[in-house]
Amino acid sequence: MIRNRVAASFGDASVVETGLAGQRAHRDQFAHAERLERCLHEVAAGVWCLVGNGLSNQTFIEGPEGLIAIDTGESVEEMAAALLEVRRHTSAPVAAVVYSHFHYCGGTRAVLDEAGGDVPVWAHEGVSTNLARIGAEVAPMARRGMVHQFHLLLPDEGPDASVHVGLGLGFRMPEHAPHTPGHVPPTHTVAEPTSTTLAGLRVDLVPAPSDADDNLTIFLPDLGVCVNNLAWPALFNVFAIRGEPYRDPQVLVAGLDGILGFRPEHLVGAHGPPLSGATGIAEVVTDARDALQFIWDQTVRGLNRGLTDGELVEAVRLPAVFDRSHLTQQHYGLAEHHVRQVRSGLVGWFDGDEARLFPLPPSERCARLVEGFGGRSEVARRVREALDGDDLRWALEMASWLVRSELDEDGRADGGSPEDRELLASVLRTVAQRTTSANVRGWCLTRARDLEGSADVARHRVHRFGRRQVMAGSPVVSVHALRVLLDPDAATGVDVHLRWRFTDGPSTGLWVRNHVAVPTDGSGAAAELALSHEALADLLSARNTFSEAVASGAVVVSGDGSAARRVLACFDLASLSS
Repeated sequence: MIRNRVAASFGDASVVETGLAGQRAHRDQFAHAERLERCLHEVAAGVWCLVGNGLSNQTFIEGPEGLIAIDTGESVEEMAAALLEVRRHTSAPVAAVVYSHFHYCGGTRAVLDEAGGDVPVWAHEGVSTNLARIGAEVAPMARRGMVHQFHLLLPDEGPDASVHVGLGLGFRMPEHAPHTPGHVPPTHTVAEPTSTTLAGLRVDLVPAPSDADDNLTIFLPDLGVCVNNLAWPALFNVFAIRGEPYRDPQVLVAGLDGILGFRPEHLVGAHGPPLSGATGIAEVVTDARDALQFIWDQTVRGLNRGLTDGELVEAVRLPAVFDRSHLTQQHYGLAEHHVRQVRSGLVGWFDGDEARLFPLPPSERCARLVEGFGGRSEVARRVREALDGDDLRWALEMASWLVRSELDEDGRADGGSPEDRELLASVLRTVAQRTTSANVRGWCLTRARDLEGSADVARHRVHRFGRRQVMAGSPVVSVHALRVLLDPDAATGVDVHLRWRFTDGPSTGLWVRNHVAVPTDGSGAAAELALSHEALADLLSARNTFSEAVASGAVVVSGDGSAARRVLACFDLASLSS
């Protein structure tokens, strides 16, 4: 039974093939890449969808008054390339832009540059909030997760090279360098189902949470065209290996039911090739929604029976019926990971396994396991034996003990000798080559190269404020984000309220007390910093230190200056305390 479950997530050596760039990967990954090849699909008369221009598609729909452009990709260059493609078929001006959700709205400036002026931009009201969140408090985690999931540190050629990233050929295509950000905030937002007229066409905008809570399903009833971000070219990711808030399958199922209710003749996705034919679309979308319901229902069934996390994974496996459509095949994430996510999303981290109530620190636990198995050389021998026997799950666990039993220079349970790290890397690389999941392949290869020292992941464990990022949002958001950089030991005994007054904008405050930094409006603060938004950007991005900014007059301190310095010295940002 265990071996059957293993085969569901990765196979043996016979499934591995070599690609044109020397990539070593599961044969299904190469087959899936063909769906994602660059192509401007003419979905219907006046409807085009560009696949393969990046991680997401760009869709264009021509109406009597111009084009509706749906999603603008990751950069100005990406969207400019999409416009160049569609201009071979129509010269109609872009009359409106619609964002399906906040992930792919970074190239809109290219539309405005082509138009020579402003263009209406429609989106869910949550887009701006989500963009600010990703760029502030959780920025290092988000960046690190994207590096792993989207293959950003993998080489262009050789066994570790990327085949695709599951939903597209790549996150940022090399030909779109330097990937200039060009997001334009929406001018029209919706929070409820809304019908409007864009480019002379009726457009229904329906909020339908997917991998983001600001997602819109877009339906044009006169054309029978539905543009969505729920029916993906692979099993929908309830769990994203990069780390994301919980995606409730029950909500996702409701969104897919909404698509079925439209009975579209043409289904265009934020990812993957478009589909045409009402009957065929209904069949595959039904499979997509039923697969998600199966995962949720059966996970809950197992929870009610008292199954632990590992037992749930053993019990809940997608039936073979879901292999018939690429919309439910495991080419992006894996069903077993989605089961774990549903369980933790519903009831939290504790699964009833007694050992998880009060576990030992990872380094101590792993050290005891290594000792109990006969020492480091014996564990290494068993890892190689398991690897040779295609017992990859066991090899992966044992190899991790050797690395996690020792601390690295930052105090993380991530040490071990070069030989230990290379052994774990070899197991990870084997898993990567045998999995159908692009997410898992990217994560495992990036981690393997991190262990070997050929990929610098450490820089993504440090909170860095990009100057352009700070300037793009409210300075209040950036100041308040400092609370997650507070060193509680450095803040021992500190009880100081600091106001930040922006000479070209609002004021805000941080009150450091009880080992936390509490956001305030700054009223009644003991000290004040007066500075411009630009000076804040220079300070947080380390282009300037606090002392240099004060000396130059870019920052003016009033009130208790020593108290202000005590506050700034509490944060994990050297430019504030220097």
